[in-house]
Amino acid sequence: MEIRIPYGKEKQRLEIEEAYLNGVLVSQIEDYHPDKSQSELVAAALERPEGSAKLCQLAIGKQKIVIIASDHTRPVPSKIIMPLMLSEIRKGNPAAEITILIATGFHRLTTREELIGKFGEAIVDQERIVVHDSGDDNSLVKIGTLPSGGELIINRLAAEADLLVSEGFIEPHFFAGFSGGRKSVLPGIASRVSVLANHCGEFIAHPKARTGVIEGNPLHIDMLYAARTAKLAFVVNVVINSEKEVIYAVAGDCDAAHIKGRTFLEGLCKVQATPSDIVITSNGGYPLDQNIYQAVKGMTAAEAAVKPGGVIIMLAKSNDGHGGAAFFNTFRDEKNLEQMLAGFVNTPRDETIPDQWEAQILARILLKAKVIYISAAPDDMIEEFQMTPAGDVQEALAMARDYLNKEAATVTVIPDGVAVIVE
Repeated sequence: MEIRIPYGKEKQRLEIEEAYLNGVLVSQIEDYHPDKSQSELVAAALERPEGSAKLCQLAIGKQKIVIIASDHTRPVPSKIIMPLMLSEIRKGNPAAEITILIATGFHRLTTREELIGKFGEAIVDQERIVVHDSGDDNSLVKIGTLPSGGELIINRLAAEADLLVSEGFIEPHFFAGFSGGRKSVLPGIASRVSVLANHCGEFIAHPKARTGVIEGNPLHIDMLYAARTAKLAFVVNVVINSEKEVIYAVAGDCDAAHIKGRTFLEGLCKVQATPSDIVITSNGGYPLDQNIYQAVKGMTAAEAAVKPGGVIIMLAKSNDGHGGAAFFNTFRDEKNLEQMLAGFVNTPRDETIPDQWEAQILARILLKAKVIYISAAPDDMIEEFQMTPAGDVQEALAMARDYLNKEAATVTVIPDGVAVIVE
């Protein structure tokens, strides 16, 4: 059987004997075909918002309007969403001073070239765009205290806006339950202080901090509080397929619209685990597989499907390298995974180490299964993360079988690990 797995902007081909294949876990999103175009779906959502007045009505009388937009690591189809949001705002208030604020969260800053790829040259040249920097204290202001006790510090432009809105997309998220909605504020435009408090070891270890779980998820509770406190008044969120095309759109109140969107998504992307000796997955290709840091997300889907002591084969181009110096240094400096995890859980919330959440989850995965990692990153970098580098998926499969000393090892394939909720 031939299966094509996303890798960067291309796909790698896997050929596997069907006798050993336990299953191919894919979201039903690919079987869902809307009766409207992408632009029509977003326009319809703007016309019928959930729990809110229309965006054009909210814009009336508002001078400073800030639109939070996702950064280069998210495949949000902003070329479709942003022009419609700008038009809607200006329909209600032609004189509004609009700023597009790029929600980089804890990521590196987005480049001009990446902004052009995201929005197109016209918007980049004609609109005011500011890239959020979570470490620039001069651009940040405290607006409250999170339910968890951490300080809530966000970008000053957002805090001082007369109207704060956002665009984004909804997908399963490996510790926040789902992306989108409230996440535009925390971690999107929050200070590193607030992100670290929210992403603490205690919360990441919480049994409710898992893919597809919202109720009782301590990270979600903080995130929704942050969005409400920042007065995030309106969101436009979409669900996309593997081709990064809009198949569903919601708009309105940051929680009500998100509930509607994630309910739709949940109905399509839940899959039943088929425990196997080997699980092959990816991060869905570009732009989510640009670094090792982001690739941990896709690995959690494989974690839920692999047998203890088995092998996870992860395809992630990682042309940006590790994606976080602190994340890399944690694995470089501590080789005992049990001690690493214990240290994270026992670290006080206000002393959280940058990127420790990603290291914590990767360490948890590595304690369950060996990881063979296919990428463009240097082999020695992959090895520092206690993973084994491989050139392509066929080579990795042969390596996995050799490691298990089991030619008839069972295999589960999850072509896009960030697109499914594995139960």
